[in-house]
Amino acid sequence: MTRREASPLAVRLERVIPASPDEVYRAWLDPYLLRRWLAPGGITVERAEVEARVGGRFHIWHAASGVAIGGFECAIVELVPGERLVFRWGFAGPERAAGPVYDSLLTITLRAVSGGATALTLVHERLDALAAAMPHVADQVEAGWASVLEKLAVTLGATRTR
Repeated sequence: MTRREASPLAVRLERVIPASPDEVYRAWLDPYLLRRWLAPGGITVERAEVEARVGGRFHIWHAASGVAIGGFECAIVELVPGERLVFRWGFAGPERAAGPVYDSLLTITLRAVSGGATALTLVHERLDALAAAMPHVADQVEAGWASVLEKLAVTLGATRTR
């Protein structure tokens, strides 16, 4: 089940994930798991680096058909195990450190629901700088998150059946 709300400068999605809040929380901080789901559509995660602590780095590099296309240069702002993750979320182009990074704020809230599942709420806000510089990318934020949350659900559902 997915519920979506969007405005030009913020995205809010709700999704039930077939895993416990602790498993979903871990999936946001485990580089191996992130490589399996944190890329929309046919894009792949080329590399994931996570310092799982407040103030720690969170970097994701994407590729399409083997070509670097950018990713996310982020910092962890808040961690509440099994309940909440907050990131300063920076969109970076293929130049990474040499190019601009468009900062925003990403908040993930987790709540246990029946059947051992998790209600995940994703709020991605402060997208003003990205929308001003790259409106075509900002227009895809909601669809991108919907895609990766579907991949997260499939990844954690498959992990549970092993």
